[in-house]
Amino acid sequence: MTKKHEYQSKIVWTGNRGEGTRTYKGYDRTWEIRTPGKPPVPCSNDPLLGGDPALHNPEDLLVSALSSCHMLWYLHLASNAGIAVSGYEDVPVAVGETEASGAGRFLSATLRPKITVPSGTDLGAADAIHHEIHKVCYIARSVNFPVNFEATYVEV
Repeated sequence: MTKKHEYQSKIVWTGNRGEGTRTYKGYDRTWEIRTPGKPPVPCSNDPLLGGDPALHNPEDLLVSALSSCHMLWYLHLASNAGIAVSGYEDVPVAVGETEASGAGRFLSATLRPKITVPSGTDLGAADAIHHEIHKVCYIARSVNFPVNFEATYVEV
């Protein structure tokens, strides 16, 4: 039996300079994600489209969500497998394309986690966990582009 879940967010445009969208260059592409009980997240659009490079954009948030979901499942499955992970970092890279019309999409993402495990860990078993994650990760199961991984391991 499946269970339905709801996830809610509040998006508030903060880019009105006083005249709204009267002119195309007369407003900022900025907003905040405001989730009750959590700090607001200031955002802007992609710097390629004139956004503020100091703020998160939707593309940053998607690749971060994908990487975070993968990490959380990895930690869970590693624990179940008796693999003691003591450190996990990822520097994921997503590749996108923009058509002449301005429409864009992601073509692929590569997760590159650096995982710290005790010396003597079965690295083959540790690496095999990544293949199981795409069967269960909400985000990876929801995107329509390939998600690859290139994990490295540090034994301490």
